Amino acid sequence: MAYTFITLPSPVGELKLVANGSRLAAILWENDKPNRVRLGPMSEAPDNPVLMKTARQLEEYFAGTRNAFDLELDFAGTEFQKKVWAALLTIPFGETRTYSQIAEQIGHPSAVRAVGAANGRNPISIIAPCHRVIGASGKLTGFAGGLKAKERLLTLEGGQWSDIGETGDLF
Repeated sequence: MAYTFITLPSPVGELKLVANGSRLAAILWENDKPNRVRLGPMSEAPDNPVLMKTARQLEEYFAGTRNAFDLELDFAGTEFQKKVWAALLTIPFGETRTYSQIAEQIGHPSAVRAVGAANGRNPISIIAPCHRVIGASGKLTGFAGGLKAKERLLTLEGGQWSDIGETGDLF
């Protein structure tokens, strides 16, 4: 099945919402690295029901009236990546976890770096809340949408963390 997409302006930049049939396959950032999430050919589909539902739920999230999403997701990745992404879905709104906590949760306590790499390839940002994963020191660390977007998302959720790390790309 071919991928379809729409774009959505948001407080964290323009987002590209991508569906695979009736499931959400990706939320891509405005300045996303081209190969961070590998997808097939796409065509614009402004009337795709899952994309319209996703856009509505994201707008509610950004407006502060939604703290959980109700969407069918289509994660494409390795089994390890899918375990990491499933763990992201368990992080409650307004809370954070460290990479090591996620590694422990999925039964691979020594795979902290691999968890970080999988987190960085999360195709469904915001919905699968990779922004809720922070460094062991409590600092904000790498994020495909940029650390300023990560900070904005955590602030929207009322989350607590100590600071943006040294690689913070504040604009």
